[in-house]
Amino acid sequence: MMPFRVLAAVALLIAATCSAYAADVVFPPGAHVGMKPLVGLSRAKTFIGFETEDQSVRVLIADLPADAYGEVVSAFKANPAGSGGIKPESLETPAGLGYYTIESARDGATNVRRYSMILPGSTFSGYVAVQVPENAAKIYTDDAVRQMFATAVIRNEVPVDEQLGMMPFKVTQLADFKTVRMLAPGAALILADGDERTGFEAKPFMILGVITSTAASPDDRGRLAQQVATTIPGVRDGRITMSEPIRIDGQPGYETRIDATSGKDNTPVTIVQWLRFGSQSSVRIIGSSPRTDWETAFPRFRAVRDGIEPRG
Repeated sequence: MMPFRVLAAVALLIAATCSAYAADVVFPPGAHVGMKPLVGLSRAKTFIGFETEDQSVRVLIADLPADAYGEVVSAFKANPAGSGGIKPESLETPAGLGYYTIESARDGATNVRRYSMILPGSTFSGYVAVQVPENAAKIYTDDAVRQMFATAVIRNEVPVDEQLGMMPFKVTQLADFKTVRMLAPGAALILADGDERTGFEAKPFMILGVITSTAASPDDRGRLAQQVATTIPGVRDGRITMSEPIRIDGQPGYETRIDATSGKDNTPVTIVQWLRFGSQSSVRIIGSSPRTDWETAFPRFRAVRDGIEPRG
């Protein structure tokens, strides 16, 4: 029997030359994982990944926590036979050693084939999930999906312009923040002086996003502002010190400030939350800074806020 690494090398060669694949690796906007999608797959319209024109075959690409890959490796070594009739397999890819599973399932009344693969990243684990309905299984076979997986590539950084282009509003001012990361693709963005390795809370950072709630009257706006201020993640012992209506770029808004403790080192922080109310949703802007840095951080927060513009 040929050694596994030789078989994997053959699979890579097939993946690189087979006419069933796109000519080049494609990174869907916002994705850390790219691959050569099978013919008939193009960029998905409503999620990060690929899909067929009729949306029946889907390839979802996502990030998992960095330690997820190590947990899968440990589980594979502890029980290489798998469980529940699902046996994990390893696969050499340009991104490193991937682990994948194949299983038969149902999506409503449709029989489907499901494939999942996890890959090692720098500060994340790359994840790819594929679903193929029974009527497409003769084209998108187990071997074809496996060979597509074998083309997977990791990029550790997603270009900033690409990330900003996914947001529902324009961000024209970054105020010299060193780190720009999508928290939820197309929905939430973090700007920070720290990063995933050092932690964000010990230095100024901002979170920009949209909430589906809005409010028409001043009283309702005040209640909504204070209500969502209590949901800021990672905040302990929070105390609202100010909450009042303002105008942001000519639109009704609300500014709320909070003194709290944040992070594993129990850093005393001051937080500002701005809500800019629209007809159907509200832009939510959060700035957090260690209290000792607040005087220099707040003007940066305000510059980012004032640089947010609606898309034409």
